[in-house]
Parts: sequence; structure tokens; C-alpha cells
Amino acid sequence: MKAVALGGGHGLHATLTALRRLTDDITAVVVVADDGGSSGRIRRELDILPLGDLRMALGALAGQENPGPENTLWQRTFEHRFGGHGALAGHAVGNLLLAGLLEVLDDPVAALDQACGLLGVRGRVLPMSTQPVDIEADVTGIFGPEGGDQGRDVAHRIRGQVAVATTPGRVQHVRLDPRRPRACPEACDALRSADVITLGPGSWFSSVLPHLLVPELLNALVESEARKVLVLNLAPQPGETAGFSPEQHLEVLAAHAPRLRLDVVVADTDAVPAPDRLRRGAEAFGADTLLTSIGAPDGSPRHDPEALAEALADAAHHRVDHHDPLGTARPGGTNGIHAAAAPGADPARPHQEEDRRWP
Repeated sequence: MKAVALGGGHGLHATLTALRRLTDDITAVVVVADDGGSSGRIRRELDILPLGDLRMALGALAGQENPGPENTLWQRTFEHRFGGHGALAGHAVGNLLLAGLLEVLDDPVAALDQACGLLGVRGRVLPMSTQPVDIEADVTGIFGPEGGDQGRDVAHRIRGQVAVATTPGRVQHVRLDPRRPRACPEACDALRSADVITLGPGSWFSSVLPHLLVPELLNALVESEARKVLVLNLAPQPGETAGFSPEQHLEVLAAHAPRLRLDVVVADTDAVPAPDRLRRGAEAFGADTLLTSIGAPDGSPRHDPEALAEALADAAHHRVDHHDPLGTARPGGTNGIHAAAAPGADPARPHQEEDRRWP
């Protein structure tokens, strides 16, 4: 199974950690908008791609091919951060190594491929664009003392991934600068040849939506015959999506990418207070809803790798009959590898009745 995962940060790390339990053929397509921490400092000083999310994706896929002591040492060193108070304080070794590779090779894709070989990654990590981008957002309710702008529909523009991810206001819309960045060609090729594509979880406005704002990448996603799976967050993110219901996440997605169609929306049962509303939201994308327990056993808002892997396997192979709300039926009623039923399933039954996780 060829899997492509779109995202960034800890959300993408969770998806990749789950996917590597299912297949070795994984391509991570990573957002390149980070402007904070070590990544932001290196980006501003060297005028190169932000490297932190790329480094995290490499770490999630590392160690599959050569899980020996030497490989483990490289993984640990790659994630090591310098301490102290000097110029290197807070920098991750992996960020510096990637910066060096990028300057020597003058090609971010080649640099990431070399890093994959160093870390024993079976798969690939690619930037969504070979040029760094900035995120701009229209946000309401963030300025003025009580009784001023607070709570009113006064939109203010904020800039930067960190600012968007941590805003105390309500994000209404996001865009990229430059407005139409060039997509990484290899990322577009991976989307078109994939069997399954995952989007999310992660920071909705700053890690999930940016991929859909790169025109060539969105075209490749829309045109791909792969099975498209959206994974929702376990909880709203303080600041960026505070107070959002699961179905509101879908509404935001539809507003930014109305051409997008999905096959399955995966959500944690405990994170969906109104399953019928979520189901209706998913149906607007032509998608089914898979509700199951995918959170960490300790109750923290982290995805459990094994549970998420099982849910992604179900989503990737479960046969679904689609009813396109726009009236344009898909060939055969299915898309990509899900034209065949799951092993052991009755081809005449689009839903297995005994699988109660499928509402």
C-alpha cells in the first residue's frame, strides 16, 4: 500500500507512527511555514525552508530499515537539542544537519533523501513546497479592552504560524504568502500514485489547511484516485480552534477547499458529542464516518499509535458506496484501492453490519 500523509508537527508525527505499522511505502508531505523556535531562527538567518516539522517527520519514520545501535544513535543525536545560553542554545542537531545538507546540495528534496538514508528511513519525507511560506489569518475578537473589539466581528490580520496557532481570537480564514507557492513536484507525483492519502490530525489552520492552499498540490490531491482519509483531532486546540466542534472543523475545511472530496472521516468516539452532526458534515464531502477509540489510554489528547493504525487500516480497506451530494457519481461508486472489499467481506454488502464503529 502506497501511503501519503499530509500535515506537520505532532499531528503528522502521530499519523506516520501509525502508518509505519501498516506499510513501508510512506511519503510524508510536510508544511513549510514554521517561524518559531530553532526552525524560525535558522529560516531567518539562512533564508531556507523551516526544518523542524521535516525533522519530526524523519524521526517518526526512522529506524525501520536498520534498527541497530548505530542507527539508534543517529536518531537520538538527530533529535538532541543544545543547552546553555549561547548561539546554539535550543537548536536541534537535526535542524542544523538538514541546513548543512540543504546548502551543500542546494536541493531540499535531495537533502531530505540523504537524511532518510542516514536515519534508516524506509519511505520519503518531502516539503509541500520548495519555498518557505508564511501563514496569514483573519482573526476576530483579539484586540481591545473589555467592551471594545473583544467579541465583535472585527477582523484583524495576523501573520506567522506561531501567531496563528496561539491566537486567543477566532480564526476566520487563512491564506499563504506567497499566495500561489509552487508545489514540490515529487509531492504531487506521490499524491497521484498513492493508494491512500491521510490529512490531519494537527493544528487545523497552521498544519492541515496550508496543503490545500498550494494550487498544484490541491489539484494533485483532487485528481488522485487514492482513498482519502481525514483524521480529526482529539480535542480543540487552545487558541486556534478553541470551542470548535468536530463538524466545525469540516466546515472550515470545506470553506478553504470546496473542491475536496473525502472517503472516510476518522474521529475518536469520546471526542464527538453529536455523531449525527459529524456524519452530515462528512457526507457533504462524500465521506463515511468511522468512530472508534483512537486516543491514548491515559486520557491525554494524544493519539494511540496502535489504535490509530487499526483505524487507518479499516479506513483504507473498508468498501464504501458513495452518494455524491453534487450528483456526480464516481466510477464504480468507489475510489482507488477501496474498489475491493476488505478481506473476508461480502462484496454485495458495502457495510459490514457487525462493524458497529461505522455509524
